[in-house]
Amino acid sequence: MKIVVQVKLMPDAVQAPVLGATLHTVNDRANWVSEVAFARGVPREYELRKHTYAELKAAGLGAQAAQHTIKKVCDAYITLRANLRAGNLGKPGSKRRRKAESKPVVFRPEAAHPFDDRCLSWQYDAQTVSIWTTAGRLKNVRFACSADALKTLREYRKGESDLIERDGVFYLIAVCEVPEAEQYEPDGFIGVDLGIANIATTSTGYRAAGRGLNRHRKRQLDLRRKLQAKGTKSATRRLKNRRRKEARHAANVNHIISKQIVTEAERTSSAIALEDLGGIRQRVRLRKPWGHLPAEGWGRVTLHSWAFHQLGQFVEYKARRAGVPLVYVDPAYTSQECAECHHIEKKNRVDQALFICRKCGVVAHADRNASHNIAARGRVVWIAGRESRVSATT
Repeated sequence: MKIVVQVKLMPDAVQAPVLGATLHTVNDRANWVSEVAFARGVPREYELRKHTYAELKAAGLGAQAAQHTIKKVCDAYITLRANLRAGNLGKPGSKRRRKAESKPVVFRPEAAHPFDDRCLSWQYDAQTVSIWTTAGRLKNVRFACSADALKTLREYRKGESDLIERDGVFYLIAVCEVPEAEQYEPDGFIGVDLGIANIATTSTGYRAAGRGLNRHRKRQLDLRRKLQAKGTKSATRRLKNRRRKEARHAANVNHIISKQIVTEAERTSSAIALEDLGGIRQRVRLRKPWGHLPAEGWGRVTLHSWAFHQLGQFVEYKARRAGVPLVYVDPAYTSQECAECHHIEKKNRVDQALFICRKCGVVAHADRNASHNIAARGRVVWIAGRESRVSATT
């Protein structure tokens, strides 16, 4: 399986401007290639190379850098077409879709650029890299990372690494091919119910409450509003410095939750049943107001700022590394179905936290009840998949 490891580059006063100039140059040339591709109807990579390669070489890009620039542009248009087909940029004729279709793809000056082993070499013992730049080969550029990340890089790094600049700091994002653990036959299933009041609730009793995170988000929202209203240079500078703080905090929370879920499944030799996350933002209902914000406004902010998909990705890759079986199930009516008698009725869900079955009278926490339903559906999906893998007898 592929995972990425991010390391922080620590260039000196001479190396840093060279790295910055290199990123700006390759992204400026990528914008030119994008304009050529757009004007010619986005041809295939081989055809696009005929019209742009010589010009890129003349602009000072090396052979590999020129090839990677062309490929980066082609990949960007492939992604754009996929998003258009999936409807992620709106319906045909919508303003957002017309805007995306009517102009070339644009790359930011600090956007990531790929480097292969011909352009980038790693010295793990010295914790330095040697990297191609427009000013020549730059050697002995120091990098910093954790001991676990360094071990992963040393043992499993394979393929390209992306150079990216964020707020004046350079990072290398390396692709690592990590072997998957052999998957075991599960003794049971752990159902995971996702939500906002409780970020994740499992059928084994673990509950990751969302109250602390929601309070953190509200504080960040209030602070952003105050700084935006102030409008001074100092306020703008502080806004820029804080803009990724909430995303980092949410990612850290997701890592903690996913690790807890996978560790529990591995300890009990269980499989994980996870909700199919497609359309979760449409399924989750907006809740009560928070402070001075109206119910709909705060609910919308909370709903659309939480990284549901990221949490699912973290659970999935951690499960694959540990050999924990994982299945996705349809979450429809899991919050309205009784885990005991399987009676489905909208009135069973009294409020966010309380579930009372109108048929058998079972009283339970609503999210815990839903997690048991998800676990039961996971077992059905697993058995059905196992039977489909058995060859038919003649």
